[in-house]
Amino acid sequence: MKYFFTLCFAVAFSVPSFAQITWGTPITVTSSGTGSNLHPRIALNRSGDPYIVWGKTDTIAYFTKWNGTSFNPPSVPSGAHKVFAQSWAGPDLAAYGDTVYISMKVTPEGTITNYSYLAHSYDGGTTFSAPVRVDNIDTNISRFPTVTANATGNPVVAFMKFNASFNNAQYVVSRSTDGGATFSADVLASAGTNEVCNCCPATMLSSGSDIIVLYRNNATNIRDSWAAVSTTGGATFPSHMNIDNNNWLKTSCPASGPDGFVIGDSIYSVFMSGDTPPLVYYSRSSISAMSSASTTPLTGTVTGLLSQNYPRTANCGNVASAVWVQNVSSGKYIAFTFTNNITAGGFPPYSALSFATGTGIMNADVAMSPGAVHIVWEDDNTGKVMYLKGTYTVTTSVSQATSKEIIDLFPNPAKEEFTIILNKINISSSYLVDMSGSRIDVVPIVNNGKASFSVQGIAKGNYYFVMNDESGKNYYSKLVLQ
Repeated sequence: MKYFFTLCFAVAFSVPSFAQITWGTPITVTSSGTGSNLHPRIALNRSGDPYIVWGKTDTIAYFTKWNGTSFNPPSVPSGAHKVFAQSWAGPDLAAYGDTVYISMKVTPEGTITNYSYLAHSYDGGTTFSAPVRVDNIDTNISRFPTVTANATGNPVVAFMKFNASFNNAQYVVSRSTDGGATFSADVLASAGTNEVCNCCPATMLSSGSDIIVLYRNNATNIRDSWAAVSTTGGATFPSHMNIDNNNWLKTSCPASGPDGFVIGDSIYSVFMSGDTPPLVYYSRSSISAMSSASTTPLTGTVTGLLSQNYPRTANCGNVASAVWVQNVSSGKYIAFTFTNNITAGGFPPYSALSFATGTGIMNADVAMSPGAVHIVWEDDNTGKVMYLKGTYTVTTSVSQATSKEIIDLFPNPAKEEFTIILNKINISSSYLVDMSGSRIDVVPIVNNGKASFSVQGIAKGNYYFVMNDESGKNYYSKLVLQ
């Protein structure tokens, strides 16, 4: 899961515009033997430079980062552990500024003593901790750990949990409050009445106090994609919704899961569904209403289409993109779509990335920073992991914003607390953002049409106060703490 808050906050209140994306030259991240570098995942640091993790057929997890001119030689955050990796699943990655989290599962997966781990780095991936066990689950078995960073920069990990007979597959979540040094006991995330699709990786999303697990369900072989929603930072997951109305009946394993991001009250998700042929879909779902709009294919008719699969998506403010693998009669390629305002109605028609074609194209991932799209992909024919950056022009103007408003707060400067007039606003989330981009949740105390926020214990300095209402509208103000 790609978590990237710092830079995208800079355009969170803007309406970007662009003429077109200008693509750079594809760069080889690593090359070593046909089919040996698998399932790359990408995240960005606070400067918008990429971190990349992938697995290898010799069961090693590799990590590299951009150094300004090229990618560093790979390091091995998995230590002595042999890590599960295939084209359709492998190590996962999240970043929070210069903190990096990598989740991984020891192979062979079915052995009870082969656990799921997380390695952390606090120096931008220069050094990593020894992997820390996440799945303290007695005689149960784990699979597919996936990680996000919450609003305070701590890791939250979801993983699939089986009993010792490899039955009763469910997704559970474990949290850390000390930067990944230790983890809590797991809590059930997926809906308890059905097993989840036991070969389908999940994705985690983080937005304020909301932690969301996107996963593929298995309701008597109905393999739709679902969202498990926690409004308590991952402490409990009482709410679940189907974000995919295809009612896809499949008795075999699809080995493909959903991906998504959150803007305000909405989950924007992409996933594969169906057999004739398999297509990638897009949907938008409401967190507060726990309801999903109808799903829409990302493409219209594609000549010679055999299948679409492994969609991934990313956003920076309202700007969003998606990638997936498109298999047609003439070969495979990475398809790409981009919008400067996802809230206005979804994704426009796609384009083929002509520099990412061939029968060995297996999967891709995408991340976004202001003015840039970052794509990484696996090419089995060459054994390479490849990286590509595209740029677009961003115009930032607060006065252009149609769904964001400046809100007055007082006193400003503030010492112990500040107050806003609600004017019938129902607050769904509220937080401060410091000048480094770190986020600090603040809890409102509502009384007589006003909301007060305590800032005791928060360091003096300049902040942005950001607030969302239940309709997804955003409000903000500059705040000085003295």
